[in-house]
Amino acid sequence: MKKRYLIIAAGIILFLMIDVFLLYRCNILPHMQYTNQNFNISTYVSSHDQDEDGIDDQTDILNGARAYIATKSKYKSKYYESGYPDDAYGVCTDVVGFAMLSAGYDLQRLVGEDINLHGEMYDIEQTDPKIDFRRVRNLKIYLDNNAISLTTDIHDMEQWQGGDIVTFKSHIGIVSDKRNRKGISFIIHHAGSMQLHYEEDILEKQGDITGHYRIS
Repeated sequence: MKKRYLIIAAGIILFLMIDVFLLYRCNILPHMQYTNQNFNISTYVSSHDQDEDGIDDQTDILNGARAYIATKSKYKSKYYESGYPDDAYGVCTDVVGFAMLSAGYDLQRLVGEDINLHGEMYDIEQTDPKIDFRRVRNLKIYLDNNAISLTTDIHDMEQWQGGDIVTFKSHIGIVSDKRNRKGISFIIHHAGSMQLHYEEDILEKQGDITGHYRIS
């Protein structure tokens, strides 16, 4: 009888351990957070201040991303006459759009201008400035044309800095200044209606990184 209870107890413990692992893996349980200082990494500071608010662009973009996710917008793809969402909804590209806007960069205008200059690269059948800048594919082309391209090797830790932009096959986000225990950066993003946290340790499990950029 005692042996039977031990087997049952071991099974329960194993079940709980698997549950905790899965909850951690899915970012439901919060991950430990570290900073550049923990890894002796120098924090990048931009030499440019686009909106002349006394805060460099890199920091402005990071702060803007955090300000946007603080609104806890619900995930929904909608069309807006003004271009930028003006209600409590948004998608992944809006994290980047509002982060850039807070630093003085209007992606709606900038992407529209780049499409006019390089229409063959975008290959859009019918352009629409109210939505073109909110599509991952278009933002990647814009960043390829206008931003500094950096490494996609997530283990090259010093090259990943808060305020950078990362693109995936069908997703985009802002690099956080928080890191996991290995020094790999968290990402500020909006991935869907089931997402509990907007700043997450996801880079190691994302196998579809397509670009890593810094606004020059």
